[in-house]
Amino acid sequence: MFNRKTKASLLASSVIFGSLVATPVVAQDDPTIEPAAAEDEYIVVTGSRIQRLNVETAAPVAVVDAEEFSLSGAVNVENVINTLPQVVPGFTSNSNNPGNGASTLNLRGLGEERTMVLVNGRRWMFYDADQIVDLNTIPQFLLEGVDVVTGGASAVYGSDALAGVVNFRLRHVDGVEVGGQYSITDRGDGERYQIHGAIGTEFADGRGRATVFGEYFNRKSIFQGEREFSNFALGGETFGLPLQQFGSSTIPQGRFNAPGSVAVAPGAEDLNEDGICDPGEGCSILAQGLVIDDAVFDAPGVARARAGDTYNYNPANYLQLPQERYLIGGYAEYEIFDGVEAYTEVSFVNNRIAQELAPTPVTGTFNINLETAEPLFDDATFAALQQLDANETVAAAQRQAFNDSLGYCGPGDTLPDDPDAPACFGQLAGAAPGVVSTSLQRRMLETGARNTLDERNAFRVLAGLRGDLGSYINWDAYYMYARTRNANVQDGNISRSAFQSGLDGTGTPINPFGAGTLTDDMVDAVTIRAQNGDVSTLEVLTGYLSGTFGDFAFGDAAPIAFALGGEYRRVAASFIPDTALASGDVIGFNAGSPTDGSYNVHEIFAELDIPLIETDSGLRLDINGAARYSDYSLENVGGVWAYAGGIEFSPMPDIKFRGQYQRAVRAPNVAELFGGQAIGFPGANDPCGNDEFISANPGSEAICVATGVPSGNVGNSDVVQLDTQIPALFGGNPNLQEETSDSWSVGVVIQPTAIPGLTITADYFDIVIEDTISIAGGSLQGLMDLCYGDIQDISSPVCQPFVGIRNDAGAITVDGPPLVAGVNIAELGVSGIDLQVNYGIDMPFSLFTNGGVSDFNIAFLASWTESSYFVPVPGLDTTIECAGEFAGQCGEPTAAFKWTSRFSWVDGPMTVSTRWRHLSAVDDDDNSVDYAQFNGVERISAYDLIDVTLSYAWNDMITLSVGVNNLFDTLPGTPEYDASGVVTNRPNTLLLGDNQEQANTYPSTYDVLGRDFFASVLFRF
Repeated sequence: MFNRKTKASLLASSVIFGSLVATPVVAQDDPTIEPAAAEDEYIVVTGSRIQRLNVETAAPVAVVDAEEFSLSGAVNVENVINTLPQVVPGFTSNSNNPGNGASTLNLRGLGEERTMVLVNGRRWMFYDADQIVDLNTIPQFLLEGVDVVTGGASAVYGSDALAGVVNFRLRHVDGVEVGGQYSITDRGDGERYQIHGAIGTEFADGRGRATVFGEYFNRKSIFQGEREFSNFALGGETFGLPLQQFGSSTIPQGRFNAPGSVAVAPGAEDLNEDGICDPGEGCSILAQGLVIDDAVFDAPGVARARAGDTYNYNPANYLQLPQERYLIGGYAEYEIFDGVEAYTEVSFVNNRIAQELAPTPVTGTFNINLETAEPLFDDATFAALQQLDANETVAAAQRQAFNDSLGYCGPGDTLPDDPDAPACFGQLAGAAPGVVSTSLQRRMLETGARNTLDERNAFRVLAGLRGDLGSYINWDAYYMYARTRNANVQDGNISRSAFQSGLDGTGTPINPFGAGTLTDDMVDAVTIRAQNGDVSTLEVLTGYLSGTFGDFAFGDAAPIAFALGGEYRRVAASFIPDTALASGDVIGFNAGSPTDGSYNVHEIFAELDIPLIETDSGLRLDINGAARYSDYSLENVGGVWAYAGGIEFSPMPDIKFRGQYQRAVRAPNVAELFGGQAIGFPGANDPCGNDEFISANPGSEAICVATGVPSGNVGNSDVVQLDTQIPALFGGNPNLQEETSDSWSVGVVIQPTAIPGLTITADYFDIVIEDTISIAGGSLQGLMDLCYGDIQDISSPVCQPFVGIRNDAGAITVDGPPLVAGVNIAELGVSGIDLQVNYGIDMPFSLFTNGGVSDFNIAFLASWTESSYFVPVPGLDTTIECAGEFAGQCGEPTAAFKWTSRFSWVDGPMTVSTRWRHLSAVDDDDNSVDYAQFNGVERISAYDLIDVTLSYAWNDMITLSVGVNNLFDTLPGTPEYDASGVVTNRPNTLLLGDNQEQANTYPSTYDVLGRDFFASVLFRF
């Protein structure tokens, strides 16, 4: 029957064995913490809807207790979750570019969209069209624990649970709690403040209870320029050219070529007597007009050597994003009459997070009207423009004559009708006399940094009823609605149309040629504020029965248990950019088209738990199964099945063996299906500009030429690769189907009676996801490598995005970015072993109790990743192995060995605790480039961090805690340079050069704040 303990367990699961942190023992009882489950209490365990007597399942479950959050000084849950061995960090508070202000959870490195996040066993709110949970919205100070379930759990919880499930359990409060925390780095910056409170009470003579809570959190910013290791953006040495950023803050923040510099493809002998590129002699024009760039240029009239974007953008980027958060909510339950209870949960979050980037780089081809430009330019620049105008007129005539000689080239033709004939030369339409067509790249220093502010207002409401049906069956039904509204405001953007009109005489005239040449009026004329908003909603209606078939059982085993129910879900999202963003007129932050879409799903599900054998000697054998049928409104998904089966066997009380198989499914999310096209600038190396790639892949030169690279430019990075980032259009694909995964695990649980307090669990897991939604190749870089290295067929869908988009020199520019979209093509897989050890022992001494004892607790949670692979196109020998790798196609470092361990001494009211975090060494995944040749690294050494905490329960009402994270101040080292800007000394391998994600390292994986102090106080009344 329903009792107080049973009702509490339905809202929050009780303690599951094998927690990450042994619970400290305090001198007094704590009435605010839920008691552990009694031996005869039925509870609900994460990974199942069946109430059961024991707290163990066939699926491996790792648990983080609430104490880990307080002992680590973690205010945002990301700071603890990302240290777990099962997690590869997603976006965090240190993710500025890339980043979006959210904190996400990436279980097993299989993607945030494949990790299901629950709170109290139920779905939480999304924050965008990707249907991903922002961990910032979960109240850390109310956590009772966090359960991490490995492997697909779609049969129990539905779509998205391919990698596994993470369930955040909130506790009820009895009385009043008020607390606060202050954190600051060893450098005296990056302050974080938190104030929180909660009130909980029983009412109506114990028939009901409620908890309400609130929190304010403020995090100050840290810029990359405030740390020596991140002050200068390593990366200008791309393609082996010398680094142009020196280790001195006196270097200007932007560099410009001398007026009149003309960039042409190498091979001056091919120029005619007038110094003009003659297509008949095999010369190709690199850029017709004046080229302005952040890089250092050669003398006027001499071909330049490109060194990437050598402007030092790092100081203007955040190392820690500022954040301000208000969080309020509550949950309650009330027994409206015997056997029937109503319950509710309400939560509201206002979250403001800013990002900042360096001033906008304007790139593209623009027309300059010489008549209107003359008053603005100095004599030398204007003379150079006049010469360019004359050259362009002659060059256009020469191109026309050359094409006419072929006999079949018409105006605008770039490829002949005859596939065996040579291509027509370039675009025939040139600028009119008196107008110079200019390839321009300029950093808009005068406009200041780009800033974007995300303000997310999210709320979630849930109401439900639960009760008994007789003595053996319980029922539960609830409705949940969640909505997140994000308003994004961007400053520092440039209007492409206004910039163009300022050059062609149709708008306010501007002079971009030289440092400081833009006046305030010019800046005002070309800058633009952009805004966009997005809304995501989730509706869930769920009802199910759970119980047993009376006392029906096999022999002395527990009764056979079941769960049976149905669910309706609807997800919807929209992205609404303003006119400037939607039209692509914005330069600065990425422009994009609107997104709007939704779908729903009707589901039925069932579980069965069959204890076959149970004896007094400890011999036990259980089997279980689960299945779910989902009918999606999406035509390409339709009806799909998910199912699971498991077994548990204990030959004696000291040991248990367990195993489970699961088939899981994930339907595509709204962004993957209906996302509007948006331009992005991922870092990539164009294979057609990489000599090493061309040499290593026979046939790649021909496909480069076929996709628009002049034969004389193939392998020439100075011409083909205009920047370290390559523009591309990304968007949704309404024809996507579901992803499917097969996962299985086998493990052992050892609790030797000869060693009381010791628990050891070890589980082998294997997860394979097929029909993975991905860009072919996994990224723009992977797609290019597939096309030019493996497929080498211009008619293939893999190569089609690169056909007809390159400029005359063969480069990919913002004027013609490739269009890429996700398809059901890839395969993901991960396998390895999780190990968890917990041991607690009484120590025969005490400093704070007379004649008492103290406790020493050890908690060790580790994971060995045997394999973490990605197959971009099945059937090709293109498997990318990421275990023990980083960068390239692997991205975030995936250490083969990762562990988190904690050692705690609890003596009455005092707890002294030390945490040790370890990552094994990782190697560069990209074997085609030796980054060690130009200020990069090929291997990141093993990484260890030590944290220390002291907590003291002053009395029954006050608990004080102080601690320091990263005790030994382990940070990427500050490089030393020679006179040419080449790194001569690298104190450690965390400074990655070209192999970085951002801030010269991977700031989500490796600490970038340094030694960090915190102090907290908690009052209970």
